[in-house]
Amino acid sequence: MNLPLCPFTGLTMERLISHPPLMIVSDLDHTMVDHQDHENLSLLRFNSLWEYAYRRDSLLVFSTARSPILYKELRKEKPLLTPDIIITSIGTEIAFGNSMVPDHAWVESLNTDKWNREIVLEETRKFPELTLQPKTEQRLHKVSFYIDEGKGEALTKELSQLLEKRGLDVKIIYSWGKNVDVIPRGAGKGEALEYLLKKLQAEGIFPVNTLACGDSEHDAELFSIPDVHGVMVSNSQEELLKWRSENALNNLKVIHSTERCAGGIIQAIGHFNLGPNLSPRDVSEFLDCKTDNANPGHEVMRFYLFYERLRRGEIKNYETYIASFKESCLHAAVLFHPSGAEKSLRGTIDELKKCYGDKRGKKFWVWVDQVLVTNTIPGKWIVKFDKWEQCEDERKCCETTVEFTSKGGNLVWEKVKQIWSEESEVKDGNSSWIL
Repeated sequence: MNLPLCPFTGLTMERLISHPPLMIVSDLDHTMVDHQDHENLSLLRFNSLWEYAYRRDSLLVFSTARSPILYKELRKEKPLLTPDIIITSIGTEIAFGNSMVPDHAWVESLNTDKWNREIVLEETRKFPELTLQPKTEQRLHKVSFYIDEGKGEALTKELSQLLEKRGLDVKIIYSWGKNVDVIPRGAGKGEALEYLLKKLQAEGIFPVNTLACGDSEHDAELFSIPDVHGVMVSNSQEELLKWRSENALNNLKVIHSTERCAGGIIQAIGHFNLGPNLSPRDVSEFLDCKTDNANPGHEVMRFYLFYERLRRGEIKNYETYIASFKESCLHAAVLFHPSGAEKSLRGTIDELKKCYGDKRGKKFWVWVDQVLVTNTIPGKWIVKFDKWEQCEDERKCCETTVEFTSKGGNLVWEKVKQIWSEESEVKDGNSSWIL
């Protein structure tokens, strides 16, 4: 989706007209993403909650040790939402918006005489226990290694002294019992977040509340920033829990959740009273909820949650819902299919009866991303979003525009237009893409 960009952030200015009520800053692996949850249930729960309650006026930030390259690979593997801001390579790189526009000022701030990659590489060659990680993880301000088990703590202390003697001022981060990362002292997830908060404050869009989420030693800095709420998810690493016991045990703004990964993030939203914390996927009556005319994005969420459950064969009285959605469309409502075909929207919805349960027993998910009201005129709403659909290993995505009108105080579907997204792995006109 190509949206208007803020001069410095790539944020959607038309929705950030005041201070965002909430900014979530989350690690990815084992925090937002649960690699043991092959059904992606907790991640999809978070996705629905974010798009339903927060996307229009809040900020989503991912902060990961992954390089931009490996971050993009993860996006192909998991149903991740698109963040407003992405912090990669353990806080040494910051980028904004869909296009991941880099923050050059942040990069320049790390270019000091106290950082020299060549010296780091020279000194680390003295340690046979260290093995360089793949080239994708070697960045301008990050040198990353694997280390033999059990040798991390002693080595990092010795290496730190050697680099200090060479005139460098660095951080050496030991995590997961197998990773060692060397970055400039002024870098890191905590420093990157502090830098970001200052920029948002300068732009007049400082968040009312910020929630930091993590699971490993990489994330410890996030929980040291004043006035930032924090959640260490239940599956956090021992290194991080040890850090908490030594540094933040009495900090009431930081909790250790009882739920894993994204489930722990949702739990923290409720614990700190930061806003709604009930995902539409957790509400059995969600499909029966009355549409909120103030946010037509809710109607989009409601329809596609129904669509997923229909095709998974999880709705008993699906014909009643189909009839209801048909009544929510103008008689002349039209669907512009990504194949280029123009179809009756009511007819397309009616044909969903034939699809009931066709994905039963399969890994089939539907999620929507970046649901935003992009234009409002009296009596009309235009909602833009990316609609994703995955069945087993095949993923498809369409950039979708829905036009709603108001009729008798209710929202009515008037037009749906879909075109293949550049991120879609499949871009064809076959009949497998319905709506």
